[in-house]
Amino acid sequence: MALRVAIVEDDPRWRANLELLLGETEGLECVGSYPSGEAAVADLPRRRPQVVLMDINLPKMSGVECTRQLRALLPEVQIVMLTVYDDSDRIFQALQMGANGYLLKRASADEILQAIQDVHRGGAPMSAYIARKVVQSFQQPTPSAPPEEVLSKRESEVLGYVSRGYSDKEVAEALGLTPATVRSYLKTIYSKLHVHSRTQAIAKTGK
Repeated sequence: MALRVAIVEDDPRWRANLELLLGETEGLECVGSYPSGEAAVADLPRRRPQVVLMDINLPKMSGVECTRQLRALLPEVQIVMLTVYDDSDRIFQALQMGANGYLLKRASADEILQAIQDVHRGGAPMSAYIARKVVQSFQQPTPSAPPEEVLSKRESEVLGYVSRGYSDKEVAEALGLTPATVRSYLKTIYSKLHVHSRTQAIAKTGK
């Protein structure tokens, strides 16, 4: 039986190219193609795809949130993120929400097809650059003092809100700061903890 694959991609040209790629590949079947996360969440449960190719930068509902909801609705589905973004925050947010692989959109057609097969077999396909990012996240030096002693009271407050999913704007409103000040605090937090992203800072402090 053909491997059932779905696409969630708001760029019509990218979506059409992926549809064509799947349609021309023996052993694969495109069972759904959606321009938004909302449409995918509403329809995919009845399509029962085995693999989903997911754009991370979707309008309204992000690819990260769509991944989270699909993971709850379809626990067995394998999700590969396809994105032009390569920053650590997006990488780890997607992986935390249940993504199984992460490829940059500059990946070749052969790399995408190989990723579909790999993830279906239980692998975790990643572009070399992404894999390096993940490895580097586990190689960061730790501060000599416990995190709670490294950070100031206000920095700990900022990180506490961030760990609960607050955006920079929401943290600013909660603490009576400006978003720019919140971003400045985050840069200081990253520097003190020797990390490069919100996810790493939260993991380092156990927030």
